[in-house]
This record gives sequence, structure tokens and C-alpha cells, in this order.
Amino acid sequence: MESLPLADRVARDIRDLLITGALVPGQRLSEAAFSERLDVSRNSLREAFRLLTKDGLLRHEANRGVFVSTPSTDQIIDIYRVRRMLECGALRQAWPKHPATTTMRDAVEAAKLHRERQEWREVGSANMKFHAAVIDLSDSSRLSDFYARVAAELRLSFGLLNDPEQLHSPFVDMNEQILGLVMKGKVEDAATQMDLYLNLSERTVLKALERAGK
Repeated sequence: MESLPLADRVARDIRDLLITGALVPGQRLSEAAFSERLDVSRNSLREAFRLLTKDGLLRHEANRGVFVSTPSTDQIIDIYRVRRMLECGALRQAWPKHPATTTMRDAVEAAKLHRERQEWREVGSANMKFHAAVIDLSDSSRLSDFYARVAAELRLSFGLLNDPEQLHSPFVDMNEQILGLVMKGKVEDAATQMDLYLNLSERTVLKALERAGK
């Protein structure tokens, strides 16, 4: 049985929708539609909206409603700064037989399958699962919970871009390389590869935003 209050569980469910790309920046969230979709009262939904607004994932506009936030360039840069600290740190203490490596492998295989089918949103979701599993290598529930909020902000930045193939496809193979290094016990090399990955990903996102004039 879950111990989280109802509003926190609803906030988590909405955060999961953000992480999978089911919600996009600027989208208006209808109270009526979401209370029915999530099978909760409007009061519980409003409290969940309040929690997510506090996290910066949603924004409330007077007389207009609640909208999915649109991350700024400065916020995106900060997201990648946090990712370097968390993901590279987790890899440096990784254990090849940690259960999270199975999740990492499953995520890589799922991403490769979706890439073959050119299902780019699903590729992005699989990549996100890979990186969440990297954080799970740390065996810290607090870090994993914190990273879920970071991941939701990250996925919002992806939603601003017009070329999902360029955004997701090249990084599937890099994830596989990182996993291979972890499985060989070369954790410092894995952390170095992750740093290269994040630098490339950040440049890709920022350049795409610049081209789009956002």
C-alpha cells in the first residue's frame, strides 16, 4: 500500500506524463479533463497542480488556468549542470551486478527497437529510463526522487525541439557504450563517457533552440 498522500501521488502521475512526453510545453491542463483522466477530485488535483507549480513544472495564470511550463535557456543549462553531478557521480560508484544495470540494459534494447521503427517519442522515453536507472545505481531514494523532477524538466526542454530523431537517435549507442563500461567495472571510463554524452546532448538542445528562435 502506498504511503504517499493522494495529492503527491497525483503529482507523481502527472510528472510521469511529462517525463514520457505526453504533455508538452505551453499545454493547458483542464481541471475537468484531468480529474476524470486520473479519477481524482478537483480538490486533490488542484493540490497536485500546486505542488508541480512549486517545482516549476507547471505555471498558473490568473483567469486562464494551469499550463505546462516552458523552460528557459538558463534553466536548461542548469539542468545539465545537475545531471553531470548526479549521473557521473552515480557511475563512479557503480557495481556491475547492481539490479539497476538490468533496467539500463532493458532501456537500451527498447530504445534500439523503437529507433528501428522511427518511434522517436518512445526512443526518448527509453533513454530517460536509462538515465533514471543510472541514478538508481547510487541506492539513494532521495536522489532518485529528486532526479524524477529534473527528468520532467529535461523532457519539457525536448518538447521545444522540432527534430526528435537528431535529439534521441545518436544517444542510444552512447548509452549502450556506457552500460558496457559499467559491466566491465570501468566506472571512471563510464563517468567520462557520460560527461561527453551530456556535453553533446546539451549542445544539441541549445543549438536546436537557437535555430528555432526560442
